[in-house]
Amino acid sequence: MWQIWLIIAGICLIAEIFTVGFLIFWFSIGALITMVVSFFTSNIIIQTAVFIITSTILIFATKPFVTKITKKEENVKTNVYSIIGKKGIVIEDIDSVHSKGQIKVGGEIWSADSNSNIIIPKDSEVEILEIKGVRAIVSPIKLASKITN
Repeated sequence: MWQIWLIIAGICLIAEIFTVGFLIFWFSIGALITMVVSFFTSNIIIQTAVFIITSTILIFATKPFVTKITKKEENVKTNVYSIIGKKGIVIEDIDSVHSKGQIKVGGEIWSADSNSNIIIPKDSEVEILEIKGVRAIVSPIKLASKITN
């Protein structure tokens, strides 16, 4: 009977590889403990009870530890929201009144509006505050110095 518990332990370990919950691992340990018990008794009811009890105890006893080491990070911003807070360079004067202007952020070109309805000249550095539709709402960080001869 010990062979069956060893096979169950192996199946649980293989299943754990394909999951991320760190739950099935404890069933594997419970099966190994039950395998040791099977050397002393051939009663399947006792073996099954040992398996269920040890697996349950292991799951609940280690839950705080598992939660701590598998703690999820904050939500990761993706897609268009990933550029909020980043800096960009104005490549076409931003004029919110006439809905003109473009910025370059991380190799991508975005249509942009100013948050304060001011004209932001080309080559100025801006910070992306939010995304409204397909336009980035920006605030100037450093205005480009225009040299006139």
